[in-house]
This record gives sequence, structure tokens and C-alpha cells, in this order.
Amino acid sequence: MPEIELSAGTIDYEDSGGDGPVVVLAHGPAFDASVWAGVVAGLRPDFRVLAPVLPIGSHRRPMRPDADLSAHGVAALLAEFLDRLDLRDVTLVQNDAGTAQLLVGVRDERIARLVLTSCEALDNYPPGTQGRILRRASRLPGGLFLLLQSFRFPALARMPMSLGGMAKRRLPAELIARWYGPLLTSRDIRRDFATFCRGLDPDCYRKAARNLPSFTRPALVAWGAEDRMMPRATGRRLAELLPHARYVEIPDARTLVPYDNPAALTAELRRFVAEHPLPAPEPAPERRSASGQ
Repeated sequence: MPEIELSAGTIDYEDSGGDGPVVVLAHGPAFDASVWAGVVAGLRPDFRVLAPVLPIGSHRRPMRPDADLSAHGVAALLAEFLDRLDLRDVTLVQNDAGTAQLLVGVRDERIARLVLTSCEALDNYPPGTQGRILRRASRLPGGLFLLLQSFRFPALARMPMSLGGMAKRRLPAELIARWYGPLLTSRDIRRDFATFCRGLDPDCYRKAARNLPSFTRPALVAWGAEDRMMPRATGRRLAELLPHARYVEIPDARTLVPYDNPAALTAELRRFVAEHPLPAPEPAPERRSASGQ
């Protein structure tokens, strides 16, 4: 995977290359770019698809000890990623975390289209039982370390109170190991994750929602039809706040929409981009000759 140096540290990212429309895929806590594998495969022929590995649990490179890894800090790193690669007219797609919402009205100049799929929003933060357990564990001495030990055992990780409540499809042991291996083997990665968890502001996304009506570019809210963690009512409220948004439910999907039903999500993304082409560039002014002709 290519890598890029950001202010908080070095992150890895996937880049399909090509000169098609740019799509950037952002994952949630304790997942990495692999959660988007099916969507990347479906978009690759016609789009340039990038998926950064954000430093929120499944990253392989620890960040600087003083890095801001709060939700706002991670959003700032996502914006910095777009800047450093000079990505323009981006279709930004977010899953699970609400990070992309924090850029609206703040650092959204590179975003041409916004897609939110089953994510933290409004008053659903921390989200669901899983989010509340994680928050409590991160505030107890040794609590986060003990909680993470359950992910050594796929059967425990697949329980409804854990990853099993986020995905409808069965999660293979190797994927669970990929996502949670860094947290289980690296003290520095656990430090980064704990910093992210402890920086949680319960009002974070309620405050961010005040800026959503200012986003006048196209938006798509694509929610898992069987989501148990992110209520569908939250998705519908998000779509109502975004002036040019369409709400759609992805069948056979819970929170991990890109993992559960990548084909349906890919089809919606293709339709969304096709329905909202970029404005044609303005023609360059005619140059006059030296004689004024």
C-alpha cells in the first residue's frame, strides 16, 4: 500500500489509480480499508478509488503521541489527506464513523458529493450498545485492554453485542484478525485507539448537524435496511437536514453496509454520481491580439 506523511503521522492508503471521477472511502473505528473491498472492486473500472487507513484502531503505524485523535482531529486528518494528494471534486463516502459530517461547513471545499452510509449522527453517539460499552471500557483502568481480548476469539467477536450486531454476513476469522490484530499486538496502537475513544464528545454530531443545511451539493444517505446500531430514523433525519439529499435503504445490510452488500451500495453510488455530473468548466476568455482584433 502507498503511504503518506500527515501532521499526526504516516498513514497507509489504497489507490486504484486511473483518471476517472475521484471517490474517497472512509471507514469506522477498528476497521480498515478492507471493509470497502467489494465496493472498490465494483467501482475500479470507471473511477479512481482511494481508501485511507485512518488511525482509529486498525492502523499499522502508530501516530505521534501528541496527535489529536478526537473525532474532530481524525476529520482534520481526512481533510489533510485530500489536500496532500490534491484530490478535487471528490465523492466522499463515509461508513460507521460520522467523520465526514465534521467537514461540512468547515473544510468541505474539495467535496463535490457526500455519501453517508449507516454512521454515527445526531444524538446516536456513542452509537448503540457497542458504542456505549466501548466508551465505558475506555474510561476504566485496563478496561479497553480487557475488552479487546474478546476479539482473539472469532466466536465471541461474532456475538450480537459485538461485531455480529454490525454485520449480517458471517465475518471470517482472518478478517477479524486483520482488523483487531494491531490493537491486540501493539501498545502504541492501543494508545491511539484509547485517545480516540476518550476524546468522545457526546454532543459532537448534534453540533455538526447545525452545518448540514449549508451543504448545497448533492448528498446520498444510504442506510442498512437491517441496521441494529444506527437507527434508520437517524438516516432519514440526516437526509432531511441536507438540502439536496436522497435517502435509500440498502437491503440485507446492517451497519457495515459496504461489507454486507457491496453490490447494492456500488449500484447506488454509480447511480448517484451519474445523476449529479460535475458542472462543465467555464470556457477560458478569448485572447485578443496585440492589434485588438
